[in-house]
Amino acid sequence: MTPSRSTTVSRFIAAPRERIYRAFLDAEAVATWLPPDTMKGTVHAFEGREGGAFSMSLVYPDDEASQPGKTSDKIDKFQGRFARLVPDENVVWATVFDSEDEDFSGEMTVSTTLSPADGGTDVTMVCDNIPSGIRLKDNEEGCRSTLDNLAAFVGG
Repeated sequence: MTPSRSTTVSRFIAAPRERIYRAFLDAEAVATWLPPDTMKGTVHAFEGREGGAFSMSLVYPDDEASQPGKTSDKIDKFQGRFARLVPDENVVWATVFDSEDEDFSGEMTVSTTLSPADGGTDVTMVCDNIPSGIRLKDNEEGCRSTLDNLAAFVGG
């Protein structure tokens, strides 16, 4: 049995947990803060409730020279569901990439925990079952960028 591939990234955000939690349940907000680095986000479907489904594309800029996208040369499309929601505390996404490449198959779980901290919130994002085609270092860097974007979005 292959061990689960995981990463954990944490960041302090100088904003209340309630504001951060709301940013996970709003499609326009997610399209703004989720795409790492220079990528852009497009939401195709979004039901911000426990059990609700979502679908989104992350688009690489035309001048991006890094590795190709998972769905096409410049696109990472994925779908998922809100597997668990605990208001102002925890958001769990179960996601699957749209890809014909078996190295990107399987359901990845992204669990984000919001913990109270002096002057704001400690946000921890744990990704489990990362597909073998995604380098763990790249996943970790992408999550760091996403949390930086989230902090900027919520004003923290």
